[in-house]
Amino acid sequence: MLIFLFLIIAPLLVSTANYLRGDRRGNWQTADRSSAGLLPAASDHPEALIRIYAARTVRWRGIFAVHTWIVVKERGAPSYSRYDYTAWGQPIRVDGFAADGRWFGAIPQAVASVDGPEAGKLIPAIRSVIENYKFREYGDYSAWPGPNSNTFVQAVLDGVPELNAVLPPTAIGKDFPYRGEWCGLTASRTGVFVSLGGYLGLTIGWMEGLEFNFFGGVLGLDIRRPALKFPGIGRLGVPLSQ
Repeated sequence: MLIFLFLIIAPLLVSTANYLRGDRRGNWQTADRSSAGLLPAASDHPEALIRIYAARTVRWRGIFAVHTWIVVKERGAPSYSRYDYTAWGQPIRVDGFAADGRWFGAIPQAVASVDGPEAGKLIPAIRSVIENYKFREYGDYSAWPGPNSNTFVQAVLDGVPELNAVLPPTAIGKDFPYRGEWCGLTASRTGVFVSLGGYLGLTIGWMEGLEFNFFGGVLGLDIRRPALKFPGIGRLGVPLSQ
C-alpha cells in the first residue's frame, strides 16, 4: 500500500514542481490560442484526416490533467472541423479555436492520427457520436470526475473502436462511466474495465495496457507501446502517437 501511494503521490509532486518552475502561462484570457503549426492548410491537404489532440489544461489544473479534442476533415473539404467539450457556453463547441491551436499557451500533441480513405470511412461515425452525445446541455459539464472534455473524446473512441486510440493517463475524466455502466469492454474491444463512478477503477486490455484509476489519476503499464503511466506526469516511454 505504501509503495502504491508513493507511486501516486511522487509523480504529482514532480508535476507540481514543473508547474511552479515555469509551466504557468499567465492570464488565461490573454494566453496564446494560435495555431501550433501541426496541420497544413486544409487546401494543401486534400485527403480526409482525423486527429485527436491533447494539451495541458489551464492554470493549476494543468498539474493533473490535459484537455483533449477532435479534428476531422473530409476529402476535399475546404476547412477542418474541431470539436471541444468545454465548461462555458454550450458544452459541445464547434470550431471555437484553431484546429491545431495552443490550448491557452500549451502546445498540443497528437495522440491519434488517421489519414486518407480510412479516415473518410470513420468520419461519419465520429460525427454521429458527437451529434448523439447526451451530455450536451448547459450545466452538464463537470470537471471531476466527469463528464468533461476527456469524457467526450472517450465517448467517440468507444463509439468508433476502429480508431484504435487510447487517451493519455493525464486525461482525467476518460474513465467516467457516462453510459452508467460499471463494467464492460474497453473502447478498442481488446480488454475489459471496471469503474466505480469514475473515482476508482481498473482497465486491462491489449491496446489500453494495465491502468489503475485512483480518483481520476492513472497508474499503469503499457506493453504494446512500452511505457509506464503516472498521474500528473503522464507516459514515460513510447509516445501514443507512434
